Amino acid sequence: MAELECSIGLEIHAELKTASKIFCSCKNEFGALPNTNVCPICLGLPGTLPVLNSRVCDFAVKMGHALGCRINNVSRMERKNYFYPDLPKAYQISQSEIPICGNGSLDIIVNGEVKRVGIDRIHIEEDAGKLIHDDGFDGTLCDYNRCGVPLIEIVTDPDLHSSRDAYVFLETVRSILRYIDISDCKMQEGSIRCDVNVSVHEKGTPLGERCELKNVNSFSGAVRGIEYEIKRQTDIIASGGLVERETRRWDDKKGVSTIMRSKEELQDYRFFPEPDLGAVVISSERVEELRSEIPELPNRKMIRYVKEHGMNCDEAFVIADSPDKAALYDDCISLGRCRPRSVANRILGDVTKFMNDTGRSIADTPLTAQALCELCEAAENGIISSTGAKRVFAELVSSGGNTADIIERLGLAQNSDEEFLSDIADKIITDNEKSVRDYQNGKSNALGYLVGQSMKLSKGKADPAKLRSILENKLKKEN
Repeated sequence: MAELECSIGLEIHAELKTASKIFCSCKNEFGALPNTNVCPICLGLPGTLPVLNSRVCDFAVKMGHALGCRINNVSRMERKNYFYPDLPKAYQISQSEIPICGNGSLDIIVNGEVKRVGIDRIHIEEDAGKLIHDDGFDGTLCDYNRCGVPLIEIVTDPDLHSSRDAYVFLETVRSILRYIDISDCKMQEGSIRCDVNVSVHEKGTPLGERCELKNVNSFSGAVRGIEYEIKRQTDIIASGGLVERETRRWDDKKGVSTIMRSKEELQDYRFFPEPDLGAVVISSERVEELRSEIPELPNRKMIRYVKEHGMNCDEAFVIADSPDKAALYDDCISLGRCRPRSVANRILGDVTKFMNDTGRSIADTPLTAQALCELCEAAENGIISSTGAKRVFAELVSSGGNTADIIERLGLAQNSDEEFLSDIADKIITDNEKSVRDYQNGKSNALGYLVGQSMKLSKGKADPAKLRSILENKLKKEN
């Protein structure tokens, strides 16, 4: 059988965090009692007229800038017709022929390699309602609170070739949405979702038929769904069959996909211009004004951290994914006082643990880049131990202050005086003859025990690295 390759395209739906819905003044919020954030427009009652929320357009343009898209100054809304219980109008107001953004790209970094993924389009549309299925009752309930919640749909070119590529892309898009502050990206609330298109075909040949996976509710679920679909299509091709174009439902609990329907073509949706809305016009001045609000984005930071600072991709992602962590790291590096690796380790360790444990932002604490650099310097120079550094960090995030003052106040400074360390080493060697013999007989873990006993005798004040070196030298001489 000829060598096969996989091509993957994604359709990412992100709910925008505007105060009101896309075509009416109903609250755009999650968690309200069912069918309380609704009005005649949400419910598609006869005689109602939609009014486009201009903030939705602003947010779409910002995402377009972030993904390097061409921004269309004039776009239009269209009706996408389909019948489903969670869509009371029996059509969705969306964009088809002329979306608000198109022809962009996003650079991601996977296993140290920068990959460019084409962005076909970004368009705005309204969300549908939500169907509720429960074993506690027969039938299905409809909650229409989500009807009219504003969405952007980001459609990629089929430039992804593995589940890992897709996962990194999804995480990068989620980070960008949060950086430019247009979506809260809470997957547990359904505010970011994706459909996955997978095509397995002979390498170097045009794409074959693709299958679309629906009901993908997590990024890890997308990975599992892609891997399942690649295997399913590969097995079909290997047995001499043909992959048919279809839409499949992904069941993450069972780890399988099942057919929903043959894949619709565009004509099946009977798109036509929305007669109740005029053209969407955004001035060039407004487009440029929104461009100026875009910060350095996390994918650019990740690539910089890997290429210039020697981080691996996972480390770079943990820091770049959080605007808080990235700002702290960049501020520390700009001071030029300590090594990038030392700062990165402190942020990957103490800072990340603090944020995870407390749910707090570093911006809400008195910790400054200056203080963190001073802490890194003190640890690098052996002034304090790793345990002491953690105690200083805890003080800095709770009360702030000067690192040197905290070290002195808590008595955390290590003693590097060679005579002091030599005296301690002599006493420990004298008092622990068995461990000394074990070390001399090749049991290397005995040295760790002797260092531990020495640190205990010094009440934690000894410089452990120097103490270890002195102990090793003395034990070699005795041997």
